[in-house]
Amino acid sequence: MRRLLVTSALPYANGPLHLGHIIEVVQTDIWVRFQRLRGHDCLYVCAEDAHGTPIMIRAQNEGITPEALITRMAGEHQQDYRGFLIRHDQVHSTHSEENRRIVCAMYERLRDAGYIARRPVRQAFDEQANMFLPDRYVKGQCPRCGTADQYGDSCENCGATYTPADLVNPVSAVTGTTPVWRESEHLFFRLGAFEEMLRGWLEQGALQAQVRAKLAEWFDAGLMDWDISRDHPYFGIEIPDAPGKYFYVWFDAPIGYLASFRAYCDRTGTDFDSYLKPDSPHELYHFIGKDISYFHTLFWPAVLHGAGYRKPSAVYVHGFLTVDGQKMSKSRGTFITAKRYLELLPPEPLRYYFAAKLGNGLDDIDLNLADFVARVNSDIVGKLVNIASRCAGFVARSGGVLAPKLPDEALYQAFLAESEMIAGLYDSRDYSAAMRELMALADRANQYVDHHKPWALAKDPARAAEALAIATQGVNLFRVLITWLSPVLPAIAEKAAAFLGSPIDRWDSVREPLLGRPIKAYEPLATRLERATVEALVQPAPAAAAPAKAAESPATIQIQDFAKLDLRVARVVNASTVEGSDKLLRLVLDLGDHTRTVFSGIRSAYAPEQLVDRHVVLVANLAPRKMRFGVSEGMVLCASGQDDAGGLFLLAPDSGAVAGMKVN
Repeated sequence: MRRLLVTSALPYANGPLHLGHIIEVVQTDIWVRFQRLRGHDCLYVCAEDAHGTPIMIRAQNEGITPEALITRMAGEHQQDYRGFLIRHDQVHSTHSEENRRIVCAMYERLRDAGYIARRPVRQAFDEQANMFLPDRYVKGQCPRCGTADQYGDSCENCGATYTPADLVNPVSAVTGTTPVWRESEHLFFRLGAFEEMLRGWLEQGALQAQVRAKLAEWFDAGLMDWDISRDHPYFGIEIPDAPGKYFYVWFDAPIGYLASFRAYCDRTGTDFDSYLKPDSPHELYHFIGKDISYFHTLFWPAVLHGAGYRKPSAVYVHGFLTVDGQKMSKSRGTFITAKRYLELLPPEPLRYYFAAKLGNGLDDIDLNLADFVARVNSDIVGKLVNIASRCAGFVARSGGVLAPKLPDEALYQAFLAESEMIAGLYDSRDYSAAMRELMALADRANQYVDHHKPWALAKDPARAAEALAIATQGVNLFRVLITWLSPVLPAIAEKAAAFLGSPIDRWDSVREPLLGRPIKAYEPLATRLERATVEALVQPAPAAAAPAKAAESPATIQIQDFAKLDLRVARVVNASTVEGSDKLLRLVLDLGDHTRTVFSGIRSAYAPEQLVDRHVVLVANLAPRKMRFGVSEGMVLCASGQDDAGGLFLLAPDSGAVAGMKVN
């Protein structure tokens, strides 16, 4: 059993999480859940990045303390994490006693070992604000490529690193005035002393090839000493032997990983040193975005090594997130916060979509909204849960007990033969390839059911056992798929486990199929995404409408109104009564490429067994309606008499109509 300690980048406690943050924690959470599913001891810790001038200034502008601001933001971030099903073992803060102690202890070790230098620096000073300006609070033209409006430490266009003094036409981001330059003594970490060590670490395969290539450029340019101090006023950890000076946020922020783990160890009795000592047999992994790779692949391993700790086993870097091909932007409406997404949509469609796009390189990932709808509806609804929904009804008709034997053991073994290949893709973070392989298996499972047509066999009582056996095969193939997809779709997997009556908690639990045992009645595991709802992610929230005047319903409608209806032929694959309702029947409808669940008030007119295999007409584009019994995904059309005595009559197409056919 491997023991792994895993982190993702600390969110800055100065604003809400957006989907760019979420793609990283989803990538990390999937990997952690996969490792646990494989039986490894995998811990996932994170923290709030709570120090620095931006937090200090925002708190001042709001008239509150920095502590109040970071407490509020931490609460919002945690709510977003929970909403996206992120399962941390510990979330802490860099503004904590644990972090202060570890930061000061590591600094003293580095100082005593000769890795800290002191010298005066010429620093930007805002005379109007009466403060020294952090690097990111000075903006100007990049000295290398000339791009305007760049921060004082690095260029977003060409990747150059420099000091604010190198900027062309610098201005203060606080007041917009031109800063003056004053001298102040600062403390520097002697990064160049670790070049040989860092080169050796890179040769151990701790970084992706693209990151190693970028580091080679930095080595060629020469490793510069790193300024780790800032002048008062500054919200951070005061340096023990330099009153009035504070550790630069980028010095104490990565140490927040260790502080969070220390808090976990203190809470659980875990041995901190066993994970962090230089010769630890355990593993340490960081997931980060490519914009902060410089800090995590040069400074951080050097600081760890110099302070007597182990270096990371690997640092995994991912690309940026774009929306419909554009950089996230508030002005374009493509800056989507985590909260806004969760107000409109469930988390797992986005978790799956990110997984389907994430490889193990640094390529940017695009959230294309049209593709998002199409892929989720096709893969999760049309392929994955469709297997369970279309097979469960035949098991229910046979008493709810699975057949004692698989009719196609070879097919089941063919699925199991893919286990280690798919596990290897997860482990190497090539989630997109893993999703392709799993959906190819889902296609095979659906093809098996389509070929054997249990709905046709079930019409003949003498062949009911054959229909049950085919459904049992389908249920077990679904179980393999949802088990291996559970790191991506944990809530759907949990509902599937309840339906199957079997926990989904081990990768290899599917080696033995479920046979001759009861399963529960099928409840919908996922619903289709509606394009209009997804498009609302990049639209401003609608203003409150004025109260409408009372008016009589129009006696007629226009052809354009009728054209809005998407009427489809659907086949009833299962029908059942609804506990707690004397009017409703629960119908599972086959539309050819996917299934829907609809609650219909026709119980007084039809017994459930009368409806199975019958074709009905469905209003397919009716917005899903959440009821206390579940979600109804459309409406079946009925005719009724002029009064209650007239009865209810389902509208049905002529013979020859097939499921999914459009009604014109």
